Amino acid sequence: STGNAPEDDAPNRYSRTERTTYSRYSRDANSSGGSLPSYTLEKRIEELERELAKERQENARLMKMAQDKEELIGKLKEEIDLLNR
Repeated sequence: STGNAPEDDAPNRYSRTERTTYSRYSRDANSSGGSLPSYTLEKRIEELERELAKERQENARLMKMAQDKEELIGKLKEEIDLLNR
């Protein structure tokens, strides 16, 4: 069940990242001295959503690679154990 722990934590990690990005962007917009037009904000939100989707895909790919490597390690350990007998 330890293999599922990183996946269970993933939604929390994404939420935290989204909140951090949003807070940072809001701070930057407020410090510029004026509010940005809503279409600019909508465009930025769409851009960030695309970036988030790419990062989620990359994260899923890396998690799959890590899982595959863990399985390979397990199989190799079993083979080593068998050869040692």
